[in-house]
Amino acid sequence: MTTIDIPAGSPFGTDNLPYGVFSVGGGTPRVGVRVGDSVLDLAAALGDDVFAAPSLNPFMAQGYDRWVAVRERISALVGGDVPDAAVHAVADVALHLPFEVADYVDFYASEHHASNVGRLFRPDAEPLLPNWKHLPVGYHGRAGTVLVSGTDIVRPSGQRKGPNDPAPVFGPSARLDIEAELGFVVGTGTPLNTPIAPDDFARHVFGAVLLNDWSARDIQAWEYVPLGPNLGKSFATSISPWVVPILALEAARIPLPGQDPEPLPYLRESSPWGLDIDLVVEWNGEEVSRPPFREMYWSPAQMLAHMTVNGASSRTGDLYGSGTISGPEKRQRGAFLELSWGGKEPLTVKGEERTFLLDGDEVVITGTAPGANGGRIGFGEVRGRVLPAD
Repeated sequence: MTTIDIPAGSPFGTDNLPYGVFSVGGGTPRVGVRVGDSVLDLAAALGDDVFAAPSLNPFMAQGYDRWVAVRERISALVGGDVPDAAVHAVADVALHLPFEVADYVDFYASEHHASNVGRLFRPDAEPLLPNWKHLPVGYHGRAGTVLVSGTDIVRPSGQRKGPNDPAPVFGPSARLDIEAELGFVVGTGTPLNTPIAPDDFARHVFGAVLLNDWSARDIQAWEYVPLGPNLGKSFATSISPWVVPILALEAARIPLPGQDPEPLPYLRESSPWGLDIDLVVEWNGEEVSRPPFREMYWSPAQMLAHMTVNGASSRTGDLYGSGTISGPEKRQRGAFLELSWGGKEPLTVKGEERTFLLDGDEVVITGTAPGANGGRIGFGEVRGRVLPAD
């Protein structure tokens, strides 16, 4: 038997207990929980075969009451002795995509981001389109290209047409970008014609991950009219390997910044799910931005309510992104499109002027939130390196 050491100030203490899928030495992937600098093998520690699965989906599908009960068992267990064979150092394990992605939807919930993009793309018009403050705008993405952190990103190719080009051309994207987001994972779904009210959010959403919605801005700009993002987004979406339970985020709940006009009744929350979560974006090892999730106009509960209000079903493993997280200050912008103001205001990264991503660049996004014990809990990281186009 052994006692798991949790270093003082660890973002992976007992007020966090994020879930992931890991393997050791090329063995079969299975579900674990991160505790300090260790991974606890839940199948071995709890004697429950649901955790021997190579994804979180079977456990998530068991529902809210089961999530609460297991979290209580894990908390009690790591406070004492656990079997030696159930504990592995984080450095000794390989981390995998933590859940099977059923569907993927990406929203556009930051007023600061939407306003900046509007000013860039429509300088002679109002930055926000008329619908933006009435509903969480979003698009349906591609579940099959959601990737775990650490997976290299091949530069996408597609059609693009610059303002001075007589005709479109085909080739690698020259304006490859990131979007720093949070993703929310549905644990228990709903059948057709069963909308999820905002106040039922925590009974359906299992947890949250860091998310990088890689974006080819030149491909996107040419293709998105009139139906929206497609190839400019669908080539890759990276997520962190650790899923922070919604149960761990109660201490991070805060009011929303304010919604005017008041949303329609189906979007109203009796206790809003604003979240005080701080992200950090590093470009080739240099910090370039600190996007604050607390500034988001629409909450994740409202996004889920809107996603299902038309009768659409939801499923275990559905993933939906918040959209780019940006604050009011320049150093709080969550995309390089905004940070470089469309390429017109280069950033200095490692002594070089930069606008969009070059081959060999690496982006790392991290995030933390207040924990129940007065410290900070962590999401780990979502990391990706750009490879040349095939």
